[in-house]
This record gives sequence, C-alpha cells and structure tokens, in this order.
Amino acid sequence: MNGLDLFLSWRHRLVYVTLTLALAAAPFVLPRFWLGELGYVYILAIAAVGLMLLSGYTGLVSLSHAAFVGIGAYANAYLLKLGLPFALTLPAAAAIAGIAGIALGLPMLRLSGLYLAIGTYAFGLIVEQVFIHWEVVTNGFRGLQVPRPMMLGVDFGDGLPFYFLCLAILVLAMMGGVNLLRSPTGRAFVAIRDSAVAAQALGVHIAYHKTIAFGLSAVFGGLAGALLSHKLGYLSPDVFGTQYSIQLLVLIVVGGLGSMAGVIYGAIFVAAVPQILAFARDVLPPQVAQLPGLEAGLFGLILVLCILYEPHGIQGRWSKVRARLRSPGIPVPGTVQRKAYAKSERLV
Repeated sequence: MNGLDLFLSWRHRLVYVTLTLALAAAPFVLPRFWLGELGYVYILAIAAVGLMLLSGYTGLVSLSHAAFVGIGAYANAYLLKLGLPFALTLPAAAAIAGIAGIALGLPMLRLSGLYLAIGTYAFGLIVEQVFIHWEVVTNGFRGLQVPRPMMLGVDFGDGLPFYFLCLAILVLAMMGGVNLLRSPTGRAFVAIRDSAVAAQALGVHIAYHKTIAFGLSAVFGGLAGALLSHKLGYLSPDVFGTQYSIQLLVLIVVGGLGSMAGVIYGAIFVAAVPQILAFARDVLPPQVAQLPGLEAGLFGLILVLCILYEPHGIQGRWSKVRARLRSPGIPVPGTVQRKAYAKSERLV
C-alpha cells in the first residue's frame, strides 16, 4: 500500500468489492418500490457529496444547496425539451449549476458563520422565486413535465437503466470527491476550515478556493438535480425550497461532517425518515399525525440533537465502536468522561 491508494488495506478492498456486487445484484431481488428508494438514496448522496465538500471540508455553511439541485433539474428538463440528447443535457445541467455556484461564491467571500448562512438562505429564496416567475423556462406553478431520457436507444427514465445510471454516477462522484480531497485543492479546503488565517499565512488563496468550493458543490448538486428530475417526472418550484436544503444539511451532519462515508449513511437516514413517518401516521393520534410541518420539525429536532449529543454523526459513532472492538478495554478518545478536572478547567 502507498500514499496514492484509494483503500487503506485489503480489508477495505474486500468490503467495497462485496458492497459493489451486492448493489449490482439488488435490482434482481428487490421489489420495484425498494429499487426506486435505493435510486433516490443514490441521488441524495450525489448531492450531499457537493455539500460535504463545501460545509464538511471547507467549513462554509450553506442553506441554498436545494437551489443548485433545482437549477440542475430545470436545466436538464428544458434542454431535453429543446431536443438535445440526454448524454449532453446531464453534464450541461451540472455545468450550469456550477456557474450559478461560482456566481454565489463571489459575493459571499467576505461572509462567514451566521452571516454566510443568511446570505445563502437569501440566495435560495431568490432562486425559488425565479423558478416560480420564469414561466417561459420553468412553467411556474403549473409544473414542468420532464421528457424521457434516451441514450443509445435505451430509456433511462426508470427501472434497471435508471438504477444503474444513478449507481454509476454516485461511484464516480465519490471517487472524484475522495481524489479531490487528496489533491492540493482539497488540502487547501481543509486548511481553510481549520483556520483561514493560518491557511492564508501558508500561501493558500482564500478567495479562490472558497469560490472553487462553491462551484464544485453546485456541480454535484446540479448533477443530482438532473437525475432527480427523472425520478420525479414532473417539476414544481416548491420541491426545491428551504426544507430540502435543511434535509441535505441534516444528511451531512447526521452522516458525519468531514467524512465521505458519512454521505452514504446520511442519505440512507434522510430517505428512510419519510417512510418511517408514513408508517407512524397510522399509529399516532390524528391530532399529531395531521400536524402541518411535522416532517420539517422532525428534521430540525434531529439536527439539534445530533449537534448536541453526536457531533461526529453516524460515521463518528461507528469509528468509536470499531475502535472498541479492535482494542477492548482501552479507552477510546471522545468516549470517556473524566471525573476530575484541573482548577483552571473549572473556570468559565
């Protein structure tokens, strides 16, 4: 093994090969409903790769990622209506979203923390209004029907072709994200997250790399949006609102900030919550089950609880469990609560 290996050991290779074979075989044993749910998990994970690069590795909080997903979805549908082939509309949608990400990143360079979150939130609201009022392209609230994607005579709109397309793009997105983080650009992202002042002192161009982070994040979001448009079949502006941005933010926090594996865990979690709620509504009292905004409130509660009690998410918890299994009886950092403190540590 050397520093350029994607996998840490032969065990990692075995795990990923086994997982790939299992996912490839899943469509032939799972019912059609669960096949569609798996495809949605892949789309969520593709979008979250971009948000993880921006928020998890660069430290820039964004509440507008749903806007980039929507830009990719509408761009793909509109270009297909113009008669362009699906093989061109898919990368074109990602490129258009990337341009929008750079356009957002430039005015956000001087903002950080809460002000950055507010700025990106405002951008998301503006884009949502554009979706509503630019009826020539989006058809407004009347909705836009997405044409069937054809490539080499194969319909990629649903079923097995769509499933394997989403899986293949997710694999490429994960590999691209991992390789990017091992490059000088990825190291610059992490340096900015840890300390922008120290990174600038070491020669990192802060403005350039922040803009690149916004652009790359939007590219992955646009790519996911193009796939989501075919998953939905019909686009409406309210799909890409603030609630969807919060869901994506919950995804990376619950999965584990600063972890590409956490993208997958978080995507599974976020996709499962609506299904769990659907089953729970049948057993909850009608006064609770019919409350408006129940799903959004649940996502917000999960986000707060995760930040308070498990800031490293599912991936962080799994790392601690794995460390305990490897070395039983040896304390794992971050899991031991000390009973004695130095006097200086008691000062507030």
